[in-house]
Amino acid sequence: MPKLEGKVAIVTGGGRGIGREHAIALARAGAKILVNDLGASLAGEGADEGPAHGVVREIEGLGGEAAANGENVADFAGAKRMVEAALEAFGRLDILVNNAGILRDRMLVNMEEHEWDAVVQVHLKGHFAPTRHAAAHWRERSKAGEEVRARVINTSSPSGVFGNVGQANYGAAKAGIVGFTLIAAQELQRYGVTVNAIAPNARTRMTEAAFGEIPPPEEGFDPADPANNSPIVVALCADEAQNVTGQVFFVYGGVVNMLRGWEAGELFASRERWDPDELLHELQDRLPEGAAPPGMLESMHRAGGQSMRER
Repeated sequence: MPKLEGKVAIVTGGGRGIGREHAIALARAGAKILVNDLGASLAGEGADEGPAHGVVREIEGLGGEAAANGENVADFAGAKRMVEAALEAFGRLDILVNNAGILRDRMLVNMEEHEWDAVVQVHLKGHFAPTRHAAAHWRERSKAGEEVRARVINTSSPSGVFGNVGQANYGAAKAGIVGFTLIAAQELQRYGVTVNAIAPNARTRMTEAAFGEIPPPEEGFDPADPANNSPIVVALCADEAQNVTGQVFFVYGGVVNMLRGWEAGELFASRERWDPDELLHELQDRLPEGAAPPGMLESMHRAGGQSMRER
């Protein structure tokens, strides 16, 4: 296992599901953990400090060190207080895992403005705000002459990288997180900070709300176990991964697929400006069956390969 002794990590949304598994896995590797969780409902309503404190007790039971934090990651000042809390509790900060999120799924033609705003706020701003304050801290350390080896791990989704019906708000926010990851990786590399993202798959209260319950297998390896998503997080946090940044990793079971972003595809080239009618005919000739997104499930099958087909 990568050695993370002496490192301090913040895990947002760390009280349940995938975030809980990240926090425990990082603690097992030796990191001290600030477990951030507002304790809100799946729709982002209410607050409960219980989940974060429960994970802290689990980590302490393993012999690790942890503290609970209930700040709202989508609140800019609250995100700053969260970073400061990690520094106050443990004296340093090395890792930020942005994982907190909510769901308010609805078909586009029925979606209300507040449903769009709430999801984009928690996911997209909830990645920006903590990263902004952590990055400022790491920049100060770098400019002071310290060799910084810091990590940001963001959480996208198959819905964000492949698209999924009924999740326009969630998918758009998760796609935005990919763009944010690419840009932050380029900007922060000079300070010794790597920024990567995962597109996880797991049995959680969030996926149960979106797709229904995924029953565990009666025996053998469970590809939907949330803990399957944490090894790549721990690996990317190791000092040896200092040269891996700006990447997105699709995870399902034992499959970890480093995705490729937009690539040059079908080329329609002319030596001068296209005439719309000629270009339309070219589109029809080249695409006699038309063109449409394959959808999330088909794309996930392609990304997951044989392991996904065996589900």
